[in-house]
Amino acid sequence: MSIPLLICDDSAMARKQVRRSLPEDWDVDITMATNGVEGIEAIRAGKGEMVFLDLTMPELDGYGVLKVVREEGHKCIIIVISADIQPEARERVMSLGALDFIKKPVDGKKLQDVLRKYGLI
Repeated sequence: MSIPLLICDDSAMARKQVRRSLPEDWDVDITMATNGVEGIEAIRAGKGEMVFLDLTMPELDGYGVLKVVREEGHKCIIIVISADIQPEARERVMSLGALDFIKKPVDGKKLQDVLRKYGLI
């Protein structure tokens, strides 16, 4: 059965880069969101069991998405992919429930290593 996977990033190039970095044989059903509001709507609709989340987006940023996910009790695995690599950003997303943090631009090997680390592939 396919895993509902959400890629939430306001950059079309970044979304495409994440998609290309996924394992070719990974059985996922991919949904794209261009901001945090769209991301939350997709999660509420069951399209985000696994989420790759940017932090800096219009309307609702990644921190806001993490807060809503936690407040509403959604059971999704969230990996943040962001250019904001300051230790405070990493600590904050982890405290809000993110599984891990990958810096942009995303590297296919690093992404797959993180997925393997948690037994997701």
